[in-house]
Parts: sequence; C-alpha cells; structure tokens
Amino acid sequence: MPALLEARSITKSFAGARALRAVSFDLQPGEVHAIVGENGAGKSTLIKILSGAEWPDSGSLALRGRTIPALTPPLAHALGIATIYQQPSLFPHLSVAENIAIARERGGLWRRVQWRGWRGAARDVLARLGVAIDPDRDVGTLTMPEQQIVEIAKALATDARIVIMDEPTSSLSGREVERLLAIVTRLRAEGAGIVYISHRLDEVFSVADRVTVLRDGEVVATRAAASLDRAELIRLMVGRDLAAVFPQRSGTAGAIALEVRRLSSRASGLRDISFAVRRGEIVGLAGLVGSGRTELAETLFGLRTAEAGEVLIDGVEVRIRRPDEAMAHGIAYVPEDRRQHGVVLPMAVAANATLASLERVAPRGLIDAAAERRAGEGAVRELGIRTPSVDAPVESLSGGNQQKVALARWLAIEPSILLLDEPTQGVDVGAKGEIHSIINRLADRGTAVVLISSELPEVLAISDRVAVMREGTIAGVLAREDATADRVMELALPDARRVP
Repeated sequence: MPALLEARSITKSFAGARALRAVSFDLQPGEVHAIVGENGAGKSTLIKILSGAEWPDSGSLALRGRTIPALTPPLAHALGIATIYQQPSLFPHLSVAENIAIARERGGLWRRVQWRGWRGAARDVLARLGVAIDPDRDVGTLTMPEQQIVEIAKALATDARIVIMDEPTSSLSGREVERLLAIVTRLRAEGAGIVYISHRLDEVFSVADRVTVLRDGEVVATRAAASLDRAELIRLMVGRDLAAVFPQRSGTAGAIALEVRRLSSRASGLRDISFAVRRGEIVGLAGLVGSGRTELAETLFGLRTAEAGEVLIDGVEVRIRRPDEAMAHGIAYVPEDRRQHGVVLPMAVAANATLASLERVAPRGLIDAAAERRAGEGAVRELGIRTPSVDAPVESLSGGNQQKVALARWLAIEPSILLLDEPTQGVDVGAKGEIHSIINRLADRGTAVVLISSELPEVLAISDRVAVMREGTIAGVLAREDATADRVMELALPDARRVP
C-alpha cells in the first residue's frame, strides 16, 4: 500500500542557512508518526513543506504514490491535509460554528450559507471530540485549551485524512491532554495518518507508532517507537545522555529565606497554605492544573491579594501588595506564559534583559544605550543565550532562548527568592538541560527557588523537596528521597488523603 504522504530528499535553505538537508519521511494510513528534535532541528520547516506553506529547494512530495509538483496550502486543504499549529488560527470575533464552517465553505461569492446546518455539524464534530462547547459562543471568549479543541474540530470537519499536529498539547491540562491523545488514537483507528510533533516525550511514547529524529536539519534515525526508550531518544535528539537534561546538584541548604504561614485568599482559591524555602534550596511545587500553583506564585509576587496569613522573609514578616514591593524584598517571578508576560517579543534582547532593572541603565530617566548593551551582553554570556546580536528581536529566537531572556530580565535584579512558573514549557530537551543547569547554579549561589512545573519528571529530578498542592492548599511536602511519582499523585488527586 502506498504511503499517504511521502517526502523524498527534501532540502531547504533560508538566506544561505541550510534548514533541511536531504530529509526523507513517510506517513502510512492508520499511523501516528512523531517528528522530534531540538529547536532549530528543522521540524517547523519540514511541516511547512508538508502543508504547502513553503516550497523545497530540491526533493519532492508524493500523496498516495502520486508526485505533487507544487503543493500550496489551498491544494493541501483540497487533498485532505490539515495542519493544527501550536497557536490556534481562529477568528476571535466569530462563533465556534462559524470558525468550523469557514474550514469547509466552498462556492461562489453569491450564495446562501446554511448556518443552521453548520451549527448542527459543529455540535456533531464537538460531540465526536467528547466536549460540550456551545457552537454559538465567540471563540474569543474560550480558554486556550478550548480554542485548541476548536482547531482540531476544524480539521475533523474537513474530513482530513492527513493531520499534522504541531505541539498540540502545549496549552492543555492533564485531563485535556488525555482527551486529545484519545482523539489521536481514534483518528488512527479510522485510518487517518497523524504527523505528531511534541517536546513532551511521554506523549510521543504514548501515541506514536514510529519516530523520526531530526538534528541540525538532517534525519538522524527513523525507528519504531516501541524499540526506543527515553534515554536513547534523548541521545539521538541532542547527541548527549539523560544526565545532561537533569544535571545533579549536591549543594546544601542554608537559613530559611521564605516562609508562608496559613496564607489564604478566597478570590484566588487559596486556603491555609504553609511552607518554607531555604537559601540554596529548590522546592518543587507539584499538583494538577487548577490546584492553585500559579495563583500562589502570583500572590507571593503581589499580583494577587491574600486575605489572611503571613509571609516572612529572612524571619521578618512583610506585606506584599504589589510587584514592586515584592521586588524590593528580593523576590522575582518568571511567569508561565513567556510570550504574553515574560518577554516583549518585538523588542531587542538587551532591552528585554533590562526591563526589570531600568534604574541601572536609565539612572536619570533616559536609557543609556551603552549600559543597556553591556547588560545585555553580560546576560547573553551568563545564560548562554544564542542570538546573533543583543539588538536582535526576541521573537527571532528559539523558544529555549526566549525563556533564557525571560530569566535574564529577573536575574538582573539579583533576587534572593526566585519563583519560576513552568520555566521549560515548550522548549526542547537540549534547552531544558541548559535551563536546569542555570537553576542549579542559582541555588548553589544561595538563591531560594520555587519551581512550578506540570512535568513531574522535571520536578522530581531537580527539586530538593516537593510541595504538592491540591484544591488550593498544600497537601504534603516530600523530601527528595520520598518524592516518587506515585507518592506525588497520591497527594495531588482530589480523593487523596492528607498525610503527615
């Protein structure tokens, strides 16, 4: 049986830089074929070519054994190829039904659109996905996970037989991820072919039949997923072993830097939270999405208000009502959504790196360009930020390097307490290892670190202790030697019993 889709010796360059070199790839009916690799490995370029958004410099594409001379997005759509990107491409001021209808509407300018039929069709496809989203709701009122589901519904509404998914779960919670992976499994059972791209290796092993590894624009290997383990896949992706991703640290904790006593906020859903973090210690904050982890970090940084409880820094009670007060007490916060709140994408690396410490580069209210550049160059050296220049816009950098810029912005104030919310979300395993090394270095220097992560292996690997949140409170705190995946989940699940 011919492949649903086949790429043959695809080569592509941009401005003289080789993005892909003789890449071959095929997708079979009823198969989930994962493409993995570090940022810059060529994954995005390959899927743009497979979806018709870019043309290769050389090589060819074939659909069910027939060569396609010039694939374009409209032709890809007509041939049953649907691409679901990390950021949904929806019209926020149109309804769910209208967005789904647009994906299938055909015909001339003067025609009557059967909206009643499309509402029914939208309900049917959403029910197929197992979700209850009102087809008449404006997409702009939906959460990001709901928008991602509507994006998937658009693809299903076109009866696509080839579905390309680019980081489809990056904004989804644990249960929503499970739902999406169930949808992927269902599509495979119906004979569709799925190209699946994800930095989350657990997902790859969960759904993929085969895995193609790209490194520096070339295919390193194509293997059956069942023949690989996590350590070997990481070695193929980054050319080094698992220890480079989760570097070990042997530092000792000092005096208590941050102590929280019976902190509560009805508005934020927090109740009776107590825990402490020592200097030189990394405390992982684990829990299900919605357990209150981000709300706790935002409260400690003054973005939310606590109604009761105490916060002590170095043993002295403080009141933090605004971020500037948190910063004055040596607290820095790197938020979860780096593109929305962590960096200013169009601004240069140097400008971003000094946003939280403007008084150092603008002592008289005017920015000293030379001082800003020196600070930016220092951040690039310190954190290993890969950028052609400190004048380059942050949006031109890879996800991992954008995250390093977000870190640089707050490290510039030399915090004694660092709150990190999903610091490696959406970055590849190589950049993940580099960020973990940075966090370890900060702890070794005496910084008290609170690490929030939805990736349990990350929390278990680099935390000295793990505080587990459940329904707005701390369900338990585990020492490193007691923190196992089973123990954390026992505490995190709503029906778990609190343990001493």
